[in-house]
Amino acid sequence: MTTSQTTYPTDLKDSEWRVIEQYLPRRVPKGPGGRPREHSWRTILNATFYITRGGQPWSLMPKDFPPAKTVYHYFRLWRKDGTWQMLNDALRQTARQRAGRAAQPSAAILDSQSAKSAEGGQARGFDGGKKITGRKRHLVVDTLGWVLIALVTAANVQDVHAGRQVLQKLHDWLHQSNGAPGCRLERIWADGGYRGELIAWARQAWGWTLEIVTKLADQVGFQVLPKRWIVERTFAWLTRNRRLARDYERLPETSEAFIYDAMIRLMLKRIAHAT
Repeated sequence: MTTSQTTYPTDLKDSEWRVIEQYLPRRVPKGPGGRPREHSWRTILNATFYITRGGQPWSLMPKDFPPAKTVYHYFRLWRKDGTWQMLNDALRQTARQRAGRAAQPSAAILDSQSAKSAEGGQARGFDGGKKITGRKRHLVVDTLGWVLIALVTAANVQDVHAGRQVLQKLHDWLHQSNGAPGCRLERIWADGGYRGELIAWARQAWGWTLEIVTKLADQVGFQVLPKRWIVERTFAWLTRNRRLARDYERLPETSEAFIYDAMIRLMLKRIAHAT
């Protein structure tokens, strides 16, 4: 199998590779006429991390990585079969346990971020509040800032409506991956955009308490608000990756995959450093 001859800052170190290797597919199913995989998972991951961090188009992939079409094939395959989300989930549990927390959180924070779109494609709109044409990234993160679920919608979708979608997606994922006994989530903090019928719906549907964290009565300009600063920090982590500084993707699902890819790289650094 080929390996990258050049070391980039985004490449996995040996200690980081040992953390994630156990969660990767052992073999690639192939149909009639298929051939064995030529490139290691490590080089495929290094290439996706390079694209996410640097923001380059797939066609500008350096030649010492596997071919761009090969890397994109696996990136797209893992987006469609849920592998990116599974890796994010597994590493989040490990990161929480290394921090002395339970694998599954009992509390979370919900918020959204509008991002300008650089392409056409599906799910684009105008956010009148932020004066942005593009998409919204809706995140639910745990109290350490690690992403539980990501949902990307058009920017004109109101938070209260997208909130129902992202909480439904979170509920389905938690019960699919952990089962009902493994779901500890009880409380979710959110900003004022999620008030109203969503509070009653979340409680009635799953018994979750959706608590609104409002601005201070005398607040002028930016101030750090309890709990909400955690998800704002996560958005800052994400936008350090140039691929996520704007939304360059034609499909919202691809944007979600890049969010998980960025968080996977960050969690690997933290886990390996704490080992």
